Amino acid sequence: MLTDKAVRAAAPKDKAYKLSDSGGLYLQVSPQNHKSWRFKYRFEGKEQLLTIGAYPEVSLAEAREKRNDARKLLREGRDPRHAAKRAKLIGEKSKFQTFEQAAREWHQIQKPRWKPVHADDVITSLERDIFPDLGAMPVDEIDKPLLLAALRKIEERGAIETARRVKQRVAAVYRFINAHGAGLVNPASELNDALAPLPPSKRYPALLDVAAIRVMIGDIDRAGASPVNRLASRFLALTAQRPGMVRTMEWGEITGVDWTNRDSDVSEAMWLVPADKIKQELHLRSDEAFDHPVPLSRQAVDTLRAVRLFTGKAKYVFPSARSGQEPISMNTLGYLYNREGYQGRHVPHGWRSSFSTIMNELAEREPGRDERLLIDRMIIDLMLAHKPAGMSASELRYNRASYMTRRRELAQRWADMIMEGAIAESEIIDSPRRKRR
Repeated sequence: MLTDKAVRAAAPKDKAYKLSDSGGLYLQVSPQNHKSWRFKYRFEGKEQLLTIGAYPEVSLAEAREKRNDARKLLREGRDPRHAAKRAKLIGEKSKFQTFEQAAREWHQIQKPRWKPVHADDVITSLERDIFPDLGAMPVDEIDKPLLLAALRKIEERGAIETARRVKQRVAAVYRFINAHGAGLVNPASELNDALAPLPPSKRYPALLDVAAIRVMIGDIDRAGASPVNRLASRFLALTAQRPGMVRTMEWGEITGVDWTNRDSDVSEAMWLVPADKIKQELHLRSDEAFDHPVPLSRQAVDTLRAVRLFTGKAKYVFPSARSGQEPISMNTLGYLYNREGYQGRHVPHGWRSSFSTIMNELAEREPGRDERLLIDRMIIDLMLAHKPAGMSASELRYNRASYMTRRRELAQRWADMIMEGAIAESEIIDSPRRKRR
């Protein structure tokens, strides 16, 4: 057997030579005095050779340890060369030593897929709620009780939804770790039952009676506000889309309208909401967002024609009065409704509930339409940019523009119903602002 002294003293010769140790391990010495450890063995009846490493980077003791590891693999029926290639590719030790190291690398890889505001939210939540307690811990030492304790601290400050979002992010980090071959139990799995229940979904105040809606539309049409804001409210009521999507609506998103001819056909008038705006409005964490087509009723087109007199040269259909380069504020319509006496009764988002409730009730009351009722319910969900129950994301991708004829019919029926008795757009444009008493 070799000794450290013998290995150090091995001098180069004219030809390469070997110094044998034991168990198939030997030191190869080249004429250029390069020394390397090698292990000779037989696998599946054939002689094989594994290069373990160079001396002195790999000492005699380390070479023997690696030889023993290789012999263990042989006893398990595995070729040590394959294990060596794997180690060279992915490292012999775990790629991630601490949770923070893994989480930050996961975040950097995912970041290009996310909106900047979401990417900042993800890393900030981990820095605030996880890294102080668990960041420096080895990834294989964090178990369910430990993670649960960290999540409970988030819940104790009343941030129930945040705790669940952080849990989902930790779960994603461990999936990322395991994709690199760690094979760890994901500590974030099966924790929901131990977390505080989510608060009830927020219900937006909304008028659900057509007569009351007509009265409100009249109140807002005659309110002491700018024509642009009043027309924005009318368009929101007619389309029942999310306020943020209407707020940031651009003229370039509208098709099928000849703005130069008021009497032109508008049967194909459409507002196509880009997928990016839907993702931003909903703060989506995934890529399951698609362009959302909104068929426009005659009244919706008339509303756009009216506001175009004020904002036709601007980017946004409903720009801010302070800056024509920015959309109206998120609070503009809410403040308008409150001033007109609708606080706690109806909010801008409430038009969606109004549309869904009233149109579904109408469908239910029509006789002999059991099959059509199910279809109409799905179509109403599609019109609201919801994913209908039982429809997968892939089905939604192909069906989002389907049933357009029926969608137009429902949009026009809704417009005819709520706009009965409403003043003309010209009166909104020409009427002076009412003085507040």
